[in-house]
Amino acid sequence: MTLTLIVGFSLLSSVAAIALAALFLLCSEKIRQALTSGLISYATGTLLGAAFLGLLPHTLAHLPAEPVLSTMLAGIVLFFILEKIVVWRHCHEANCEAHGRPGPLILIGDAFHNFVDGVAIAAAFVASLPLGITTSLAIIAHELPQEVGDFAILLEHGYSRRKAFMYNILSSLSTLPGALLAYLFLAQAQQVTPYVMTLSAASFIYIAVADLIPNLHRHTALLQSARQLTFLLVGIGTIALFHLE
Repeated sequence: MTLTLIVGFSLLSSVAAIALAALFLLCSEKIRQALTSGLISYATGTLLGAAFLGLLPHTLAHLPAEPVLSTMLAGIVLFFILEKIVVWRHCHEANCEAHGRPGPLILIGDAFHNFVDGVAIAAAFVASLPLGITTSLAIIAHELPQEVGDFAILLEHGYSRRKAFMYNILSSLSTLPGALLAYLFLAQAQQVTPYVMTLSAASFIYIAVADLIPNLHRHTALLQSARQLTFLLVGIGTIALFHLE
């Protein structure tokens, strides 16, 4: 049952997110920007909610605070280093430096990112069903606006719509082997699960505070800020609902 859920949600967070993102290309630029802004705010809330309401409380129930915090600090530094070498890349805008890199490098970075997402999904489901669902939801919420940006960048690099779609599908499929390998490993080494979950929480927090929130702060109009806050709180609330006892 657990393995079935891991496979199902891994595919949902990758292939389904790609398919939905492709539909965004059919919308006008104005509509696409408005929808993406709301999705980024919602994704920020779900990532922070999954980290602080799901992954970290569960980890702290199994490990003392000191190793958890040390692992989280190490994870944040690791993701900073990976982003610097553009292996861990999650930029949403066409004018960022990462998107100035060649298309293949962007796809390789995405494949690595999706592999790590698969590990996070497996670790969460091994811990508990609600944690697995909320972790997957946070990943799906983040992947959708990211893939919209990826499609736009690949099209700007001269890829046809068909090639952009197929290449994104291929890079997203790395979620599944990441999830399966993590499941097989964690089944034999349960004591490692809390550390993997802590690193997953660190990745969620890093993405939210290093990528998404600065993006949201670029828009300072009162109405738009209020809308961002609303979507962010809805994202947190969505995660909280799954952890009510």
